[in-house]
Amino acid sequence: MATRKSGTRGFATPLAAGLGLVTGALTALSAQHRTLRSMRERLDHLEKQVSHSQRQTNLANQQHLHWELLSKAIDSPELAEVLDIFEVPASQRKRRQYLFANALYTNLLFYYRIGNLSRDEVFGRMRGLLQNPVVREYWFATRGQRATLPEGSDEAELGHMVDDLLRQLDEADIDEWWVVGEPPGE
Repeated sequence: MATRKSGTRGFATPLAAGLGLVTGALTALSAQHRTLRSMRERLDHLEKQVSHSQRQTNLANQQHLHWELLSKAIDSPELAEVLDIFEVPASQRKRRQYLFANALYTNLLFYYRIGNLSRDEVFGRMRGLLQNPVVREYWFATRGQRATLPEGSDEAELGHMVDDLLRQLDEADIDEWWVVGEPPGE
């Protein structure tokens, strides 16, 4: 005679299969979540790179435009008069020299902003440029313009650095200008 067993045996197999299915689904969801998080991090990284690249492109375009405008002013006394905002009146010749000194300084500032020069390297190059009396005159003649720069901006900070360097050069008792001043560090 055959006995029929009743109970949970028939129910256990579907329950185990269901638990296995749920466990598998949770594992798959967890793996998808990790993959999505990794993709999101990678996308954020790429967006930052694109943003940085775009900023450098914008700076390069601005630098090119600045040089074109200065070149026109250097070549044309009439246009140079528009840029004559120096603290002391400047002759036509002096104005052209100041504009060129501005181009040299702006070039260093640009190189610093895009990361091609460190602050220490800008410091060293400015120490050399400040040996030229025209560059020193330009620096003093543009003091008022630098005073209007927003505090904390790259240009304001470098301007303060050059002001300090110029003071140190003026106070130095040695002829070895290349050792005067402490580079500011980053």
